[in-house]
Amino acid sequence: MLKKVLIALVAVLASTAMVKAQTLINGAGSTFIYPMFSKWADVYHKMHPDIEFNYQAIGSGGGIEQLLAGTVEIGASDAPLNNEQIAAANKAHGLVVHLPEAMGAVAVTYHIPGYKGILKFTGPVIAKIFMGQITKWNDPELKALNPGVNLPDRPIIVVHRSDGSGDTYIFVDFLCKVSKQWDKKVGRGTSVDWPVGIGAKGNQGVTGQIEQTPYSIGYVTLIYALQNDVPFGAVKNQAGEFIHPTIQSVSDAAANAAKIVPKDLRFSITNAPGKSSYPISSATWLIVYVNQGHYTSYKIAKETVQFLHWVLTEGQKMEPSLDYAPIPGPIQKMELGLLRKVNYNGKSLY
Repeated sequence: MLKKVLIALVAVLASTAMVKAQTLINGAGSTFIYPMFSKWADVYHKMHPDIEFNYQAIGSGGGIEQLLAGTVEIGASDAPLNNEQIAAANKAHGLVVHLPEAMGAVAVTYHIPGYKGILKFTGPVIAKIFMGQITKWNDPELKALNPGVNLPDRPIIVVHRSDGSGDTYIFVDFLCKVSKQWDKKVGRGTSVDWPVGIGAKGNQGVTGQIEQTPYSIGYVTLIYALQNDVPFGAVKNQAGEFIHPTIQSVSDAAANAAKIVPKDLRFSITNAPGKSSYPISSATWLIVYVNQGHYTSYKIAKETVQFLHWVLTEGQKMEPSLDYAPIPGPIQKMELGLLRKVNYNGKSLY
């Protein structure tokens, strides 16, 4: 009997030790990358049961705020930090590195009762819709782009993000490049002053609002449109081709942009050149501080770097299963070089 009690006690102590040994890595930000990050976290945890993840999908703006506050190890954003944000990061905890970990598409989605086909759009027409200048589905400009489609004489209901969002940044970054009027009057950012429309929180919120609202139009990360069976359009690219968002058309945009990316990896691939490039494509970034010693423990910092290295190498193979495109080889090589600079008060984390 005593032997059984001792064995049970040892088991309890061992279990307690395992719980105490758990390492929690905190991340926050992009809803764009949330499905992929969740899969990475699940697979990595199965490989390393002592590593747990807490990722808050609160939008890119929220992720940047959490990173600046030093409350997460990883900030996830679909827009790179601007110069003002980098200055704020330097003041708070030091230099940061941008690690693009996936390429994806923002799809132009819509809900026209009885129609599930692929509508064609140009950037200037999308800009006019979201500025409230094209207000009906049977507007002559939309009809000219979609001959043979019986577009209804109904008002267009615009749906946009209400929270700080990388999807918004990607979407309006594209519009700034193709519409001088949009660039001048609205501009780019993770949040903008929308001229018209209904706001919804997160990709889930926008997708749900479009599903519930007949004759609406909005923008969401491609995987949300696919998972919810919401139709989405083909968009005219820089070469004059109407391209539907796919892994291949995003990869083509990324491959063309890979030749001109800056050393700090803050870049944009919206409206990329190439006949087969989908024009509302983007990288999404995981952002970390170079010196982790300013705000976390050595153990967590080391595990974070090892996880990020895995994401940027082995983790890339999982991306097509969730309709993301892997990072092109030349960019991957650059970011692995940046990751090697991440340290703990000068001590290497590799």
